Amino acid sequence: MRSKAVKALCIGVTSLAAAGVWAQARVDAGKQEYDWHCASCHGATGTGNGELRKFLNKAPSDLTTLSKRNGGAFPNQLVWEIIDGRTATDIGPHGTREMPVWGQRYRAEALAQPGTAAQPEWYVRNRIVALLDYLSRIQAK
Repeated sequence: MRSKAVKALCIGVTSLAAAGVWAQARVDAGKQEYDWHCASCHGATGTGNGELRKFLNKAPSDLTTLSKRNGGAFPNQLVWEIIDGRTATDIGPHGTREMPVWGQRYRAEALAQPGTAAQPEWYVRNRIVALLDYLSRIQAK
């Protein structure tokens, strides 16, 4: 009798644990990346009204209108290059680049982590791809 009760209890605990794992929400890596690194300047909704806006020489872009400003198509390559920042030769008419060069920062993070140090460019790529995916999803209709 006792072994049946223990077995039933083990099955119940295992079922609850499995249900908890399946019930967890999926992490939106792009939104998380945006919230951590972009929202302070570009705002929670991407419209350029972040808390740090008042401290910048040039107002942050409205990221929800990127597609609209580019003929209705999301400009993946352009946005990639702006985020990465390592290949930019033109800093624009407003002086130095205020936006961080995320490619350098992500690469430094990768080199500091044992699991990603061997392939730092893949780490950089994955972070930027997640962010591009999120930005493409918040475009104004």
